[in-house]
Amino acid sequence: MTWAKVPLNELGYLSRGRSRHRPRNDPVLYGGTHPFIQTGDIKHANFRITEHSQTYSDAGLAQSRLWPKETLCITIAANIADTALLSYSACFPDSVIGFIADSEKSDPRFVKYYFDIIQRELQMVSQGATQDNLSQEKLLSFGIACPPIFVQRQIAEVLSSYDDLIATNQRRIFLLEDAARRLYREWFVYLRFPGHESALVKNGVPHGWRKTPIAEQTCFFNRGITPKYDDSAIGLIINQKCIRDGRLSMQPARRQSKDVKPDRLVQAGDVLINSTGAGTLGRVAQVRSNIGNCTVDTHVTIARAIDTNSAAYFGQALLNLEPVFSAMGKGATNQLELSRADIGSLDIWQPPQPLSADFQRLIAPMLAQAEQLSAANLSLEKARDLLLPKLMSGQLDVSGITRPEAADA
Repeated sequence: MTWAKVPLNELGYLSRGRSRHRPRNDPVLYGGTHPFIQTGDIKHANFRITEHSQTYSDAGLAQSRLWPKETLCITIAANIADTALLSYSACFPDSVIGFIADSEKSDPRFVKYYFDIIQRELQMVSQGATQDNLSQEKLLSFGIACPPIFVQRQIAEVLSSYDDLIATNQRRIFLLEDAARRLYREWFVYLRFPGHESALVKNGVPHGWRKTPIAEQTCFFNRGITPKYDDSAIGLIINQKCIRDGRLSMQPARRQSKDVKPDRLVQAGDVLINSTGAGTLGRVAQVRSNIGNCTVDTHVTIARAIDTNSAAYFGQALLNLEPVFSAMGKGATNQLELSRADIGSLDIWQPPQPLSADFQRLIAPMLAQAEQLSAANLSLEKARDLLLPKLMSGQLDVSGITRPEAADA
């Protein structure tokens, strides 16, 4: 089935965002109640924009514009052709184009999925000598394959059911991880652990507690290897892009063929710390499940707890130190290094073993559930990505597609 292509401005209202005031970083524009969406917020959104890192004041709003919920945001500078739908009314700058669908002609979800298919083409036509830029003229030169509106809605319903379930799982993952972090702080930062009321305390330290360097609490503590990249190899290499928001993602990992000593293969419970370069320096993630034939590259440090029954405590302790690690880099701005010696010299509590084991028994099921949900999301993303081009091109009849169900985790 072939659908006619229609310019985007014939399917609804299209215009660039507005940020007329100069300088753009004038403090008077910010800190109010009006959401201000930036290109990074769109890039990191999963289908819908549900959070933002900046707000406009009334003065900021006056020189901008408030776009309604369900506006499709399209980045045209910095991150080219990233798209996401607004979950609430918001402002955005002129590095973003907004599209408000005509409900009789187009479904904004369908248009968003079409942009997912043509994003690479849009990026290619946006390449410039000094800076990539996607003009509105270039954007309009790409027509949108446009079936009847009821077909658009059917396709959008099926595909968005995957993205909605992914978003639900992400919220569940966040709540589980947040519960683990809160429990860690309650017990080991505020020292309100079970039995603290009757614990003997001397000089502010509970009996049986002591602080020791991180290095003394590890049985393996080292940087990774220089990989030999090979897309056909069975070995995996974790890089700094894999570590973000306190989690490990294997999607940016690469294949490599170099032999790796057994102790350098990552194990469940290992804590990974980004140790080179600005931006990602100091990020921490714990390996929550076994990954076959996998190690890290030289920009990442592996810290492995001596006591496997305390691995959950050890992981949370190092996650809690992420801001400290991020500020410890030494060297030039773009060549910051976080040395093993500096990491290892930091003191953390070494609580009594029964207490850390109790902590592990409580949070291990939470983190295991979060890991199951992460795995479910990977499967959902793969299934959606297989359906996407076939549904959007009309190769597959949408009426025969079963929507995904929530995974029991």
